[in-house]
Amino acid sequence: MTGLGLVARSLANQAFVEHFRCPDDYAEFEVLEPMSAEPGFYRLGPDIVCFGRSAAGSRAERVTDPLYDALQDVTWNREAVRLPFSPSDVIAGLRGEQYSAGITRVPSVVNEAYYRLRPLLTVAVRKRLQWVLLRNWRKTLFPNWPVDTTVERIFELLMALSLKRHGVDGIPFVWFWPDDCQSCVVMTHDVETVTGKAYVPHLMDLDETYGIRASFQIVPEGRYTVEDSLLQNIRERGCEVAVHDLNHDGRLFVRRDEFERRLARINQYRAQFRAEGFRSAVLYRRLDWLQELEFSYDMSVPNLGHLEAQRGGCCSIMPFFNGRVLEIPVTTTQDYSLFYILKEHSIDLWKRQLEIITQRHGLASFIVHPDYIQDARPRSTYQALLAHLKGFCSQSRAWLTLPREVARWWKQRNSMSLVREGKRWKVEGPGSDRARVAYAMLNEGKVVYKLQGLFLALPNQETLTDPALGEFSVWNLVLCLTLVVARILWFGRATETREYSTSDAEAVTGWIGGSRRSRTCRIPLRRWTMGSV
Repeated sequence: MTGLGLVARSLANQAFVEHFRCPDDYAEFEVLEPMSAEPGFYRLGPDIVCFGRSAAGSRAERVTDPLYDALQDVTWNREAVRLPFSPSDVIAGLRGEQYSAGITRVPSVVNEAYYRLRPLLTVAVRKRLQWVLLRNWRKTLFPNWPVDTTVERIFELLMALSLKRHGVDGIPFVWFWPDDCQSCVVMTHDVETVTGKAYVPHLMDLDETYGIRASFQIVPEGRYTVEDSLLQNIRERGCEVAVHDLNHDGRLFVRRDEFERRLARINQYRAQFRAEGFRSAVLYRRLDWLQELEFSYDMSVPNLGHLEAQRGGCCSIMPFFNGRVLEIPVTTTQDYSLFYILKEHSIDLWKRQLEIITQRHGLASFIVHPDYIQDARPRSTYQALLAHLKGFCSQSRAWLTLPREVARWWKQRNSMSLVREGKRWKVEGPGSDRARVAYAMLNEGKVVYKLQGLFLALPNQETLTDPALGEFSVWNLVLCLTLVVARILWFGRATETREYSTSDAEAVTGWIGGSRRSRTCRIPLRRWTMGSV
């Protein structure tokens, strides 16, 4: 392969390596040429919708059209998995909402007029207008309601292909979250009005009752006076201060020159507020402009925008880099949308979204406004959510933390690497003392994840089919089984490792399962673990 070909392959594999932080040797995806001139919709298997250019089949203009299945054009050999698309380009297109060309990317004339008239409208009129504008949201077929995990499912498919191509039982990678946590939860509060600002101390009291610390997004200009004492109080109580737009008028992305003027002031407030994070008003966004923020992270991108003024969504439940700025997506429905668009006052939707997100070990990010939960009924709903999160995070080992801690961890993880130490893998890099080695495996055709045990460090990939260890022997099997039995007897009882699977990965491994016979001898895949494994 030529130098240019190697560079192209490296770029195509970049998103996979950055997501898993696995050794580069396991990211051997080769992109077929030539690629189509124009992007479009197609699918991978029965359920995964993609958007972008491809080197085979057809591409549809609309997601409602019949979609070509590009999975049938995937091939593989000893050198690489050959794909009719670039994984990095497709992932970037979904995260960057390139599929939403027909969806408003900046405030429309209607939205601009609304924000000009907003101060003159009563709350009841505003709610009615918003309901009218969003009443047909159920007709939006993509992204997938109530949580879209397309990006993660594509990564799982690629991992399944890599496992089959290498003929190994497991591929090591740096686990997504620190300290053995299985997923992540963050609570954020956008303070939009004087009334909401006055309620901030009461909201901190309420959160604290359930052991939750939150980030408060403060509007610097126009809405209310921001006293230093308010910011200091938030920080002293262990919460976080973030900058919320400039004046919350919905016009940040209307014109480039206006954006640049406002950006300078927003960056000044970053220093004044000692803030690490930013969120735009109404989740309006242009990701190419948001890269210019001097903040560590941004929280302006929804997972899906069905109930937002700007439709679209990043189709991901994981943080991702937009230039040097980390995007922490909003992955659950806002309280305002729940109460006034969907007209619900139960936490059933939030619970369902939380379950979907944590099953794939993602990040559940909530927005609850102090402006909208002061009445008894919405406040009672929010208290029910807090109670549920307290129990859920404790039982499921979810990391309940602040957005700035997520950003700090994710940036540390992005600089970590795996190195081999004898028969084990070790994480190296800043913050690696909190990192864990995990393994992606196939269990009955499904991708599952397993953390490297603190006590039993003999995952299948290392003991059975690691090419560095040579052919599998009976003695490897005897040793592995002996250690498993000894561990069970020593610790008294065992619990099953938390796993997740995807029907899409199962479809892929079923499709390619007969294309190459593995020399692997597999132990039954019921895994035993103790403590924080």
